[in-house]
Amino acid sequence: MRQVTDATHGKPRKPRIGRDAAVAAACGLFAAFMVGAAYAAVPFYDWFCRATGFNGTTQVATQMPSGVLERTIAVRFDANVMAGLPWRFEPEKTEISVRIGEVVTAYYTVTNLAARPTLGQATYNVTPLTAGIHFQKINCFCFTEQRMAAGEKREMAVVFYVDPALAADAENDQLSTITLSYTFYPLRDEPKPVAAQATDKRNGNL
Repeated sequence: MRQVTDATHGKPRKPRIGRDAAVAAACGLFAAFMVGAAYAAVPFYDWFCRATGFNGTTQVATQMPSGVLERTIAVRFDANVMAGLPWRFEPEKTEISVRIGEVVTAYYTVTNLAARPTLGQATYNVTPLTAGIHFQKINCFCFTEQRMAAGEKREMAVVFYVDPALAADAENDQLSTITLSYTFYPLRDEPKPVAAQATDKRNGNL
C-alpha cells in the first residue's frame, strides 16, 4: 500500500478519519450539554426567582417576622381563572391594610360551576415586582392540585407577612401598595387504569 506524503515537505500525511471523529465527538458532547442545560434552566430559574424575588415571585417564610413596625401598607388581592376552567374565583376582601411584620390570613373563595369534577392549579406573583422578595408566605394553596367536585364551593387561605426588611429597602421607600395576584389554570385529569375504574364502579364512585 502506497503511503501518502505531503507534497511540500515529503512527510506522511495524518489520516483525516481520526480528526473527523474527534470533531464529531466534540459536537455530540456540546449538543448533549446544551440539552442538559435547557432542562436544568427551568429549576434554576425557579430557584433564582424564589431566592431574589425576581419577576414578583414571593418568598416562602422559614421563620416568623423579627418584629412588627408602625408603618402600614395596603395589600390588594387579585383573582384570575384561565379559559377552560369553569370556576368562579374571588377574594373575600379586595384590599386590606396591614402593618409591616404583621402575620395576616386572607381568604379566597373558589366555586366549581361545572356539573362534573374539575382540576386546577394556581400560580401567583406580586406587584410591584421589586416587592416580591419582601412578601413572605407562610401557607398558601398555590402550586397544589385542587380537585373540585361538581358545584363545590371552597374557601382557600393564604397566610403571609410583609418582611420588616422592606423598611430598609431604599428602592421601596415610598411603596404604599402591594398587589397579590393568583391565576388558576386547568389541569387534565389523567384517566384511571381499567382495574381502578372497575373498583370505583363497585364502590359506587362512578
